[in-house]
Amino acid sequence: PPTHPGALRGPGWTDVLFGDPEVAAILSPERQLADMLRIEAAFARAIGAPAAGEAIAATRIDRAALASAAARDGVPVPELVRQLRAQAPEAVRAAIHTGLTSQDVIDTALVLALRDLFDLFEARLAATADALGALGERLGGLRMTGVTRSQPALPVTFAARLAGWLAPFPDHFDRLEALRPLVLRLQFGGPVGDRPRDAVAVAMAAELGLAAPERAWHADRTALAEATGWMALIAGHLGKIGQDIATMALMGDIRVEGGGGSSAMPHKENPVQAELLIALARDAAHQQGAMLAALPHGMERDGAAWMAEWLALPRIAGACGRALAVAPGLLAALTPPGGADGPV
Repeated sequence: PPTHPGALRGPGWTDVLFGDPEVAAILSPERQLADMLRIEAAFARAIGAPAAGEAIAATRIDRAALASAAARDGVPVPELVRQLRAQAPEAVRAAIHTGLTSQDVIDTALVLALRDLFDLFEARLAATADALGALGERLGGLRMTGVTRSQPALPVTFAARLAGWLAPFPDHFDRLEALRPLVLRLQFGGPVGDRPRDAVAVAMAAELGLAAPERAWHADRTALAEATGWMALIAGHLGKIGQDIATMALMGDIRVEGGGGSSAMPHKENPVQAELLIALARDAAHQQGAMLAALPHGMERDGAAWMAEWLALPRIAGACGRALAVAPGLLAALTPPGGADGPV
């Protein structure tokens, strides 16, 4: 709670600066719980126990108890299953979760969230590409100083620099299409991850709109690392654009309208959104290292590596999402050095 009489309640300033509400909602505990319940119900129906699926849908979950038990168990699923069975009719209790394991439920819930993140990021990526195209039509004729190895070089057109910014976008879209079948797969390996694909898995995957792989990927985390790697690449690409814009503003080749103010130097317009893109790119790169470090996933299940993914993946997704949300507005704010009415 605020301790100063002038303090305001609400989100912290770093939450507003770095946060992405849509990404946060997709990865929120509320969404994760809803997806875990969907998965448990889909499993019940897949084994021919629709009444158990109805009981799961009707369960009132004590979220405080779920959180407290997760701090003890490392996962919320044991307590979730306890609550589901406690409130279900006795005749269907045995059909609830029997044959699943916690990792099946949590990993599949993550995949469902990743599917929505992919859709969100694809739409934002297209909006950013459109913003770059519009910027080229507006300011492509500007002449500015080329920079190589941090030193002034030969003159270039802004259109040429924009072409470099746009060039990676087709590859970003192609990588996403290649990622979808690798990532959007049911996790269903049972207690030690050795359950083969069967009719139950196929039915369960079909209900959830996922693929049913031949075997579980409990200890094979390469697809997740590739997914976050794609997000980190997007953030890194936008960070390069932010870095270029900050340098262009410093050199007087471009102006960022509506830049941030200074507490000590009122004449300054700080390129805050460009700086933000650089910071997000760096954070995504650091967190991607944690995802790669989790690839040595011990034996059939590795709790420590699994938890490391839970720490890193939301940060990478948040950085990618926030960068994609910021970039179009930053590009629209660029004007000639003399302002909107300056020469082009």
